[in-house]
Amino acid sequence: MAIRASANSKSQPSADETTLAELGYKQEFRREFTPLEVSGLAFSYIGVVPSIVSVLFYAVPNGGPFAMVWGWAIASPFIMCIGLAMAELASAAPTSGGLYYWTYSLASPRCRNFLSWIVGYSNTIETITGVASVNWACAIQITAAIRIASSDQEYATTTGQLYGIYAALVFSHAILVSFGTKFLARLQRLYTFVNMSLCFIIIIALPIGTSPEYRNSASFALGDFTNLSGWPSGFAFILSLMAPLYTIGGYDASVHMSEEASNAATAIPWAIVSSIALAAVLGWGINVSLAFCMGTDVSGVLNGPIGQPMAQILFNALGQRTSLGLWCLIISAEYMVASNCLLVGSRQTFAFARDGALPFSRYLYRMNRYTGTPVNTVWFGAVCVLAIGLLAFVSIEAINAVFSIAVTASYVAYITPITTRFAFKNDFKPGPFTLGKLSLPVAVIAVSWMVFMITVFFFPATPQTTPQQMNYTVVVLGGTMFLAISWYYCPVYGGVHWFSGPIANITPSIGGEQRDGDSMSEKKEQRDGDLSVSVMDV
Repeated sequence: MAIRASANSKSQPSADETTLAELGYKQEFRREFTPLEVSGLAFSYIGVVPSIVSVLFYAVPNGGPFAMVWGWAIASPFIMCIGLAMAELASAAPTSGGLYYWTYSLASPRCRNFLSWIVGYSNTIETITGVASVNWACAIQITAAIRIASSDQEYATTTGQLYGIYAALVFSHAILVSFGTKFLARLQRLYTFVNMSLCFIIIIALPIGTSPEYRNSASFALGDFTNLSGWPSGFAFILSLMAPLYTIGGYDASVHMSEEASNAATAIPWAIVSSIALAAVLGWGINVSLAFCMGTDVSGVLNGPIGQPMAQILFNALGQRTSLGLWCLIISAEYMVASNCLLVGSRQTFAFARDGALPFSRYLYRMNRYTGTPVNTVWFGAVCVLAIGLLAFVSIEAINAVFSIAVTASYVAYITPITTRFAFKNDFKPGPFTLGKLSLPVAVIAVSWMVFMITVFFFPATPQTTPQQMNYTVVVLGGTMFLAISWYYCPVYGGVHWFSGPIANITPSIGGEQRDGDSMSEKKEQRDGDLSVSVMDV
């Protein structure tokens, strides 16, 4: 039975609901995220300090202080170009499906189903492996805290113990993210406060508390280039750029919260831009602070007994007790980042399942009657993350290779809609956030940068490497894309036979006008009964 709103049963829909209806979807989430909270989520998703902790080993051996400081400064403008290009698309079509929806809408009818499929799977894989990588990093940092607390810093954990910590983190996140939207929205205030405070502690308090023997001169902190990787210095510096790229990532985080945010067409793009700007400025300040407080023994920082460059810097500069307290705060921030990763990933999975593209979509596309959130996709993501973690029992290289997908797969997902906007003939209409004539040059810079850096991601850490030390990113990414393409073209059961892009779940009557026949209203389907809703029948 169709549900139809009337003047007696429902008030006039909000602007957000009307915009979503024009994109083909009914309002299923509660819009509890304020613009400030969705910006806080985007910033907390980046998690500047805990992310720098996890990737500092890319910068330290590939240029030392010079790479830490100036690599960040060089990469940040290119990252902002990616964010600006994404923000324009998000403003024009603020939906949780985000990237694959934009791809379908902007690509040629001849290839839009296939491209939308590839982007959707790349984005889903990115979000799930992102949860895994952050939780694994958090587990490693917990073991580093134990080393800091021990007298000789030689505490060693087994793979089983590490996986146990990892699994406990994942289960706790799944429980937390299963709560209602209002609770999760208000939680962002705490997350933002903790992450922001941690940035200022490192920038301001670390130099004040550092013992004189570890304070560096400006010439060393800003100009010393230490190459421990074996690559030529120029290429080593390029490899160091992976640190800011890994840190300031996940620009699509706020996009997947579009259907839970108020004033989404404006709030989402500004959340993308503001989070990148804040992370770029604060991250650069943190790297400068670390460069001035790390001492001159770069090799000792990289290969110290604690096993984490950042932890070693804090331990040397602040001593055991202070560094342990600060490290525990960093672990707390990492925990918050991981919970937001699962939150965002569950919304992407829900959106893709809503359009019938995932296995078990019938079960994943469900709202919990008590929380009003897609609890099924939360636990689906958690189970996938637990399965990915089992690769640690194969080898550390195997699990690290899978985690690298979080960046490379995201770039595949970002490049495609940005490119299709200009590569195909379409009727793209900008939203409230627009770059005007700068749109094309910004997009060109963004895509060129991502293509270049994807290539860099495929190189190993050192030129002389063993099969165990190789960078298997290209193998894992290629294998993942091969599986996605094989599933699409699989005889009889493949997506080519049934996937037709985003599917409208609302009647096409918007403001009394029928939507364009080439739009997604032509493909609306019945799901679990009649889901059609007339949003303007008043």
